[in-house]
Amino acid sequence: MPDEPYPTFSDAELERRRRLLAQVIADVDVECVIAYGAGRNAEAYWLCNWPGTRESFLVWPRSGEPVLLVQLFNHVPNARRMTTGANARWGGSSNAVTLAAVLRERDCVRRAGVAGGLPWRVADELRAQLPGLELVDVTSRLRELRLVKSDEEMERMRIACRLTDRAMEALEHEARPGMRESELEAVVECAYGREGRHGIHFMATTPMRAPQVGIPSQIQSRRRIEKGDVLITEISAEYWGYSGQIHRAYAIAADPTEEYRRLHDVAVETFERVCGVLRDGATSEDVLDAAEVVHERGLTIYDDLLHGTSQLPPILKTRRTTHTPVKTFTFRENMVVVVQPNVIREDEQAGLQVGETVRISKTGVERLHAYPMRFVRCA
Repeated sequence: MPDEPYPTFSDAELERRRRLLAQVIADVDVECVIAYGAGRNAEAYWLCNWPGTRESFLVWPRSGEPVLLVQLFNHVPNARRMTTGANARWGGSSNAVTLAAVLRERDCVRRAGVAGGLPWRVADELRAQLPGLELVDVTSRLRELRLVKSDEEMERMRIACRLTDRAMEALEHEARPGMRESELEAVVECAYGREGRHGIHFMATTPMRAPQVGIPSQIQSRRRIEKGDVLITEISAEYWGYSGQIHRAYAIAADPTEEYRRLHDVAVETFERVCGVLRDGATSEDVLDAAEVVHERGLTIYDDLLHGTSQLPPILKTRRTTHTPVKTFTFRENMVVVVQPNVIREDEQAGLQVGETVRISKTGVERLHAYPMRFVRCA
C-alpha cells in the first residue's frame, strides 16, 4: 500500500462497507443514496476513495454501477484516477439536471436517501426534474456506519496520530518569543507535510499573568509571542482520510504560573476521569458523570468535551454546558474518540485545552498518541 499513488483499502474492506450501505438502503426503503459534500465528502471517500475537492455527489443505487459527479470540470481527471467502484463524471453546468439524469439512468425516481447538506436549490430543482421524487435524510445512518473502525482503518488512524505528534514536537522546539502566532502554522504543517495533509491547527497565545484568551483560535493572529505567554493548541494531521487530534499547552520561556498550573491539573484530571469510564458498553451518561469534576473544581469548559474523530458522534459537553439535550450513546470496541477538556475560568479569559485521540477497547481505552501529557516549557 505505501507505493500506491492513491492508497485505498483491500477488496474485502470495501465490500464490507458496501454491504453495510446495502443494509441501510434496504432498511430505509430507498432506491439509492446520494452522498453530497462541498470540499470534503466523507461518505464518498469511505465508499469510493474520492475525498472531494469542490462539490461532489455520489449516487449509490440499490443495483447497478454507482456514479460520482464531480465539480469542477478540471477536477474530473483526478477523480477518475482516485475513484474505485464508481464511474466518475462531470456534474455538468447544472448539478441538479445532471443528477436527475443519473437517477433516471439508475431507475431511482421514487425515493432517494440523502447524506450531507444538499443545497436547497439543488433539491428543489431535482424535485422539479423528477416530479414525485421523495428525498429522505439518511445522514445519521451513514455516519453510524463509520463509527466502529476496521483493522485497516485503525492502521491509518495510528499513522495520523504519529504525524500529529510530530507537529507537537515541532512546536515544543520552535515556538519562542518574537515569533508571530501566524508563523506557527508553518511549524505545524511542515512537521508532517511530507507524509500527511493538513487537518486543523487551532492555536492562540496570551500572557499568563494577564490572560485575554481561553480557547484556541481557528485563525492565527499576527500577534508577537512574548516571554511568559501560554500557547494553547488543538492540532490534527490527516493521513488519507483519517485524522489524529491532540491538545497541549506550552509555556513560552517561563514556568507556568500557579493559575495555569491549576487549569492544567484540572484538565488532566478531567481527561483521566473520562478515559477511566470509557470502554465497550459505557454510555454517554457515564462520561457526563465523570466530567462533573471540572465544575466541582470551580471551573468550566467551552469546547466539546468529547467527540468522535472527524466530528462523528457522539459530540458531548458537560451537563451544565450542553446546548442541546443529550441522547444516550453507547460506546463500542474500536470506536475512536477525542477526549479534549477545554478548561476555562467562568469569565472565559483564561483557559487551556488538554486531550488526544483514543480507541475504545473491551476494558478501557488505548491512547493513540505518544507525545507526553505535560505542560511543556518552550525556549
